[in-house]
Amino acid sequence: MANPQNPQGNHDPAGSTQMFRAFVDEGPQGRQPEPVAPAGPRIGLIVGIVVAVAIVAAVAWLALM
Repeated sequence: MANPQNPQGNHDPAGSTQMFRAFVDEGPQGRQPEPVAPAGPRIGLIVGIVVAVAIVAAVAWLALM
């Protein structure tokens, strides 16, 4: 029984086509992982929000005195 995907009718008992597909899906082994976004901008945003809240609280405290 020939593989319908193979036009020459050669059967692939070793499954090299499956191994190739697994390699293509997985990608090269030596690939570096995607770089993670630095936490710098996020920390700056948090610090900015804390400073803004502190300024608003100080102005409200001075206004009520």
